[in-house]
Amino acid sequence: MLTYQDVSSLFSRTTGIKDENIRFHTVSSLAGDKQPKGLFVPVSTDSGHLQEAISNGAVAAVWPEDEQVPAYAPNHFPIFYTKDNLKGLEKIMNSYYDHLSQHEDINERTKFIFLNKELLNEADETYDIAVMAENINGFGNNQNKAGEE
Repeated sequence: MLTYQDVSSLFSRTTGIKDENIRFHTVSSLAGDKQPKGLFVPVSTDSGHLQEAISNGAVAAVWPEDEQVPAYAPNHFPIFYTKDNLKGLEKIMNSYYDHLSQHEDINERTKFIFLNKELLNEADETYDIAVMAENINGFGNNQNKAGEE
């Protein structure tokens, strides 16, 4: 399962509580979907608002560093800042996939929920993390900190 520590290691700037025991059950680009113990990553204008994501279970978010975090976000709410949310999401997926491939006996896995069906394998519409990571790599292959240049 994806943890706070996994995600924070990918981003150089964070705010909110720094709790290495947080485990993300979901990663979602959809504010309106149920995302228990979720990490919200808005990748487009269709993603929805942070407040909706929080009310649907998000416990942290990836946020564009050049955008103001809404005032209603709790002070303790973890925010991971990036220049590009899509590249940040790519880094999270690649890191998670690498972790899974090293530990094949993992019983608990993080569920990824996406808005953009183009991130899925068109032939077999699948939510397989390996396929999604491979497809999202087409959006950029930057090896710096998540979404940073």
